Amino acid sequence: MSRVKRGNVARKRRKKILKLAKGFRGTQSTNFRTANQQVMKALRNAYRDRRKKKRDFRRLWIARINAAARMNGISYSQLAGKLKHAGIELNRKMLAQLAVLDPDGFAKVVEVAKGA
Repeated sequence: MSRVKRGNVARKRRKKILKLAKGFRGTQSTNFRTANQQVMKALRNAYRDRRKKKRDFRRLWIARINAAARMNGISYSQLAGKLKHAGIELNRKMLAQLAVLDPDGFAKVVEVAKGA
């Protein structure tokens, strides 16, 4: 069996990892072994947090809608039910944007929902 030195392949693999570790602090960006561990951890966190971001934004929108709804004399859960009953199909993101940027428009949406 002939000997395989892997020079080119190993170098490419290490360079790829070190390129991903660029910007990490200390040896975590220069030492291959620690850089490899940190890159694996970073990729794992990135994968998890791409899914977590959706949950976090939904919670933020609900909190904003709830605050604005309570200023108009109704709770979030009641507002959600009344909007559905009234046939108003605004998603949480748009309702939160309305609540923050156009409180008068949001108040009108609440009044329409209350009336239905």
